[in-house]
Amino acid sequence: MKTYTPSRAPCPIGRAARLLGDRWVLLILRDAFLGAERFEEFVDRLGINRAALTSRLAILQEAGLMLRDPPDGKRARYILTDKGHALAPMLEQMAGWSAAHLFAQGEPVPQWPPRAG
Repeated sequence: MKTYTPSRAPCPIGRAARLLGDRWVLLILRDAFLGAERFEEFVDRLGINRAALTSRLAILQEAGLMLRDPPDGKRARYILTDKGHALAPMLEQMAGWSAAHLFAQGEPVPQWPPRAG
């Protein structure tokens, strides 16, 4: 299982990359911002295997971005902390950059964050 060891890099981007540079971590955070809280919700939305999700959620908890409520037992919710919520502007910027540079001309670009229906 992956574990989180904070970076000691002198560069702030290097430190952030240690935590946020994992594809699953970013997608878990995205889905948490979109309202996912339960383990099964993340599995269903992401198609991630259970072991990978377990390790990434542990990393996010160790880093203080999410908390598990209750800490032990079944039917826990994984909730963004204030530190996790502080990533919203970065995710919005990442989505904006992707929309501007990674979609072909004429290809539909989903809105981020999605507008409430």
